[in-house]
Amino acid sequence: MKQNTLLDVEDHGRINVGGGFQLEIYPGKKGESTGKVHLDCRVVAYRNAHHYQTVDFKDHAAKRVFVVELVDKGAVQAQVADALELSRQSIHNWRESKKHFGLQGVINNYKVSESKSLSKQRKEKASQLGSGNNARELEVLRKKNREERESQQLAFDFSCCPGGKEETVSPAVQVYSGEHDWKQTRYAGVFLYVISLVANWNWLALVRGFFGSCYHIFVVFLLMAARNIRSLEQLKHVRFGECAVLLGLPRLPARENLWQWFYQAAAKKRSQLLLRAYFVHQVRAGLVSVWLWFTDGHLLPYSGKNKIHKAYNTQRRMPFPGQTSLVSCDGTGRIVDFSIEEGKGDLRQRMFELADQWSDELKSFPVMVFDREGSGLGFFSELVKQNICFATWEKYANKKRMEALPAEEFTESFSFNGKDYRFFEEEKLCEFQPDEAEKEAGLTFHKFVLRRFVIWNLSSNRRASGLAWDGRDGVSKGLTGRECAEAILSRWGASENTFKHLNDRHPLHYHPGFKLVNSDEQLISNPAIEESAGKISGLKTKLRKLYRDAVKAPEVRNKDGSVRCNSKKQRLSEKITDLEKQVSEEQVLKAQLTKKVDVSTLENYSSFKRIDNEGKHLFDFVTTSVWNARKQMVDWLRQDFTNDNEVVDLFYAISDCHGWIKTTSTDVVVRLEPLQQPRRRTAQERLCKKLSQLGAMTPSGKWLSIEVGKNPTMK
Repeated sequence: MKQNTLLDVEDHGRINVGGGFQLEIYPGKKGESTGKVHLDCRVVAYRNAHHYQTVDFKDHAAKRVFVVELVDKGAVQAQVADALELSRQSIHNWRESKKHFGLQGVINNYKVSESKSLSKQRKEKASQLGSGNNARELEVLRKKNREERESQQLAFDFSCCPGGKEETVSPAVQVYSGEHDWKQTRYAGVFLYVISLVANWNWLALVRGFFGSCYHIFVVFLLMAARNIRSLEQLKHVRFGECAVLLGLPRLPARENLWQWFYQAAAKKRSQLLLRAYFVHQVRAGLVSVWLWFTDGHLLPYSGKNKIHKAYNTQRRMPFPGQTSLVSCDGTGRIVDFSIEEGKGDLRQRMFELADQWSDELKSFPVMVFDREGSGLGFFSELVKQNICFATWEKYANKKRMEALPAEEFTESFSFNGKDYRFFEEEKLCEFQPDEAEKEAGLTFHKFVLRRFVIWNLSSNRRASGLAWDGRDGVSKGLTGRECAEAILSRWGASENTFKHLNDRHPLHYHPGFKLVNSDEQLISNPAIEESAGKISGLKTKLRKLYRDAVKAPEVRNKDGSVRCNSKKQRLSEKITDLEKQVSEEQVLKAQLTKKVDVSTLENYSSFKRIDNEGKHLFDFVTTSVWNARKQMVDWLRQDFTNDNEVVDLFYAISDCHGWIKTTSTDVVVRLEPLQQPRRRTAQERLCKKLSQLGAMTPSGKWLSIEVGKNPTMK
């Protein structure tokens, strides 16, 4: 339906603006300068078909008061703006002015009068108006309010909780502690994750042991990760009652109390202990593989106003403010460990940290697989010395040599991810010669041998090479050539494990509760070096111009044949000599400057901040748990559903099912609505039976089970 405006008023049709208000607009004569109708018109307002008010828009103050009053009484701001040809920002500013300065703040213009000049009106009204620009004052107030909200969020005070207690949740309240008959919930499919985590990861007991009664926020995070709810603020779109009954909570509180739950858990500073216990349990219980570990870094962007170190944005191919999450996963895509590092992160150092962390738990450390970022003879040498087996792509491969290899050299063939490959294996002799800086760091000359694989993709007719070391000088892993080639291919394109798919289903970049502290890394490239380089570049540009002029200048001589002292060529020669001396002096000064300086010692430079990751660790712990549980349940589902192309979508269809939940003194039972297709419904029923047979139990001693069936509330 076409929206009437001020230009479509000849039929005096009433325009609906919401809140029961309708407007009739009667245009007067057009403005002489602008030609706009609304500079001289009369507006009649009706409410519920009864006359409400008539306003002459020649009186600007009356117009503003009328518009503000109209919106405050229920009219829709956007519809009022469209009908009266006003900007929504102007209406917003008028409302804010009334809020902070009263009606006097709204009446900041003058009634148009033909009998008085504008200067006379200003003199008469000067005593009635406030000083300054209201828009600028509102901008300052909004900025102040925003900063106050941020400071309250970062410096949360537990004394502001009801009763002044540290914990707003009673320790006696446990999940699924109440009893009730069947209740409907559209989030019943999330219970799949609850049973899997409780049975295999001992999840509820783990978080409850570290965080006590503050563990309720983890249950909320579980719902967010399972249903791809990407922030606590987006929880406003869910049905709180249905979520609470599914999660076993008495109620799901409002946003402010949810943030209190979060800060109470984060204040305990136990995220690292929780993560370590979780990762160790996975390895000991055999929930993750310890054969191949794939490690990669991923940008966690930061868009705030504070100065932090920059990471690297692979998609944009440029540095970007943020952090780097270094994630390690096994060959099936299950996450086995992760670390959030400031700035770009150090992938190489992460390898050695993993070896130190897991040396006590693992008798034989897994084969580390990484991309070309870790390429380097010095890094390879240290891996070999510490007996860490690895596989990676060769960064500086000789493409011409690879293309020249005859086809009969590629003796081994295999299929991987639906594509056919052949490979050729040879040995690569490596000699690492450390430079002066590396010698100071303790590195020494090292001679070692790596396995090189030239992999030929038959479908695209492309060749690439990779490197591997399987511990021949130490405890040999006994990797076959095909295993090395498949490990290398798992870090390329569509075959890449986990990393390209995790963020599609989970809010990987979400960082609840930003808190910033001063960073320990305050070194930056010396700005004086860049300034000196600019001076040298400018001097050299002048020199090049003088060189050209000197070549073109004629040689002027006196009558006796001697060179004239004050000739143009002589003057140019003197200038060239002087500039060459300046360049030489500036280059000496530049060489004496230190490459790195502490930013706190410089003027007009702000110090780097570091993001506190306590809250991020808690959320990523839940995201990791949900991801690994999903991987395991998809593997179970694959046993009863042979179509690999649809098995993941089938699992998400099951986890999104509506259903019903019942809690008794001994059991918590969830019933899912059945899928329509018989083949899918059979797989759904078998998955639910498998989960129910795991024997999952809440900390309060109630058995958890899930089934598929009809609506139990209908007789």
